Amino acid sequence: MITPLRELLRREARTYSGDDDRPLAGYTGLMAAYSGAVLGAAALARAARRELPRPGPWDVTLTALATHQLSRLITKDPVTSPLRAPFTRFKGTSGPAELDEEVRGTGARKAIGELVTCPFCTSLWIATACTVGSVFAPRATRLATATLAALSVADFLQYAHAAAQDAAEGTS
Repeated sequence: MITPLRELLRREARTYSGDDDRPLAGYTGLMAAYSGAVLGAAALARAARRELPRPGPWDVTLTALATHQLSRLITKDPVTSPLRAPFTRFKGTSGPAELDEEVRGTGARKAIGELVTCPFCTSLWIATACTVGSVFAPRATRLATATLAALSVADFLQYAHAAAQDAAEGTS
């Protein structure tokens, strides 16, 4: 029974992927890990009788800015490149203080590489971690999200300052 099912899944993966290397089994593993973590956190919260927070607009704003900032730090920052190195290959820079990296490997390695180089993909995991943090450690989570939100705004101000400086030098 298992062998025909495996063959069916392999055939479907080949049909879906065509000539591209799409690590569907790796993606499935990542989805299982994410789902397991969410279900585990939910079960733990229920067992501990933790009350779910009621986030207001300010909490959502802080979490959004923090999620954006941390996803960029994890997926693009030069200092965090050692975390991505087992799954990527350095190609160059892609902007101020950001790297351009190419995903390498196959299967789970490639799937993880795609996750750790994609700020959009990583954002889901980060936003979920912030949500879990708000259930189990709300004060610490708010402090961390406020810090990351401040960094996000500071980065925007750095870009705005550089653009204003470039504009002023161009008109001189």
